[in-house]
Amino acid sequence: MTIREHVGLSVAQLAQWASRQFGFGGGTNLPGRIARWVAPNVLRHQTKRLTGGVVLVSGTNGKTTTSRMIAAICSQQGQPALHNRAGANLITGLTAATLDLGIWGQPDYQRALFEVDEAHLPAAIAETQPRVVLLLNLFRDQLDRYGEVDTLAAKWQKVLATLPSSSTVVLNADDPAVADLATGLQAKVLFYGLEDVRHGNDALRHAADSIFCRRCGQPYQYEPAYYGHIGRYHCPACGHRRPEPQISLRQLELDGTRGSILRVVLEQSQGQQALELNLPLPGLYNALNALAAIAATSALDIPLLTIRNALEQFSAAFGRIERFEYQQKQVLMALIKNPIGASETVRMITNGSQTPLNLLIAINDKIADGTDVSWLWDADFEALVGHTQRIVVSGTRAADMANRLKYAGIEPQQLQVEPDLAQAFDLAIANDVELTLLPTYTAMLEMREVLVDRGVLKPFWES
Repeated sequence: MTIREHVGLSVAQLAQWASRQFGFGGGTNLPGRIARWVAPNVLRHQTKRLTGGVVLVSGTNGKTTTSRMIAAICSQQGQPALHNRAGANLITGLTAATLDLGIWGQPDYQRALFEVDEAHLPAAIAETQPRVVLLLNLFRDQLDRYGEVDTLAAKWQKVLATLPSSSTVVLNADDPAVADLATGLQAKVLFYGLEDVRHGNDALRHAADSIFCRRCGQPYQYEPAYYGHIGRYHCPACGHRRPEPQISLRQLELDGTRGSILRVVLEQSQGQQALELNLPLPGLYNALNALAAIAATSALDIPLLTIRNALEQFSAAFGRIERFEYQQKQVLMALIKNPIGASETVRMITNGSQTPLNLLIAINDKIADGTDVSWLWDADFEALVGHTQRIVVSGTRAADMANRLKYAGIEPQQLQVEPDLAQAFDLAIANDVELTLLPTYTAMLEMREVLVDRGVLKPFWES
C-alpha cells in the first residue's frame, strides 16, 4: 500500500472509533467515505490482501438475509468472512468494512462477503474482482433512485462481462431479468431455482415486472408464477425459456410464521447430492434466500453438512424477521420496502394464521426508503382482509397507508392513525394479541432506536 492509503485507513479507523465511542452511530459509512476521499483505490488494495477472495450478494429483495446466511455458513466452516454485517451496502460501506482487515501484516480473514446495493454493484465488481457474485432478483424498488428493472439489468450485464473464467456468477433461474445475465459471460454460471410448483399461481399478479421475452419481446407464459415475475416461464413465440437450475429446491413445506422444511438437490461434477434441512425462518422468500445461500456456498466448495448445520441454527438479520419480547408479549418485526416484499410478507403472516392479527404498519418516505410511495398500491394488502383484529398505521406517510388499507377493504373501525412511532408502538402493544410490526427501512431503524432506548434490543451494529 502507498503512504496515502495508510493515512486514509488510519484516519478512517479513528473516525469509526469516535463514531461508536461517542454514540454517533455504528461507523459503517462515514469512515469509508473518508478513506476513499484520501485514497480512492483503498477498497481495491484491501480486498487484494484476501487469499480466499470476495463474495458479492445483490438484488432487490433478500440480500441482507442471504448474505447473513452465507456468513453463518462460513463461520460454521471455521473460516469467518469479513462482512458488512450492519447492512451498510453502498461502496462506502464496503470500504468501511475493510477497516477490520487492519493496515499492517496478514489479515485475520481469508474471505470477504459483501451485501451490495443494486446501483453500487458495478463499482463493487470493478474494485473487488469477486470470486463469486450472487444475484437474487430484480424488482421495481425505488424508482427515484434506480429507474426501471431493465436499466439496472443492462448495467449489471456490462460489468459481469468483465469477470474472468475464474469467477462464478450465481443466478436465479426463476427471474427472467437475472437469468438472462448469463448470456455472453466468461465466468462460470450456476443457476438455482424452485421446482415445487405447489407454491405457484396460474397467472401473474399485477405487480410483475419482467413479463416480456428477453429475446423477441412477446409476453412470457408462466407455469406457474410464484410471486411477481418469479416462476417457470417460457415464450410461446420464440421458445426462450427458464434455464434448468443446477441447484434446485425440489420440495418445500411452509409452516406459517414458524419456519419451513427444504429438500434441495445439487447437480455437481461428482454427481447428484441431496440436502434436507429445517429452516427456522418463515415464508417462501426466505426459503429462496436459503436456496441462494446454498448455491453460493456450494460454489465455494463448502460441504453440505456444514451448510445444513449453519442454516438450521440461523436467525434473521435485524428488522427482517426479528422476534423479541416486550412487557411479556411476543413481537415479530418484518421489513417491507417494495410491492413484492410487502406482498410476500403479508402472505407469510396470513398463511395459516389461527387468530386475527394485531398489526403496526409504519411507512416512511425518506431517501433510504424511496420518496415515491406509489408502490403501496401495487402491494397485495387486500390479503389482510378477514385476518386482522386491529391495525395501527404510523410514519411520515401514515395517512397514505391508512387510505391504502381503506381501499383494500379493511374496516375503518379496525384502523388507527398515529404518525409518532413510539406512541404508535405503545398503542399497538397495549392489545392482548401478539404484535406484528411491518416497517419500511428508516421506520424500522427508528423503531429499533426506541426499543434500544427502552433496553429491549441492541444497536443494529451490535446485533
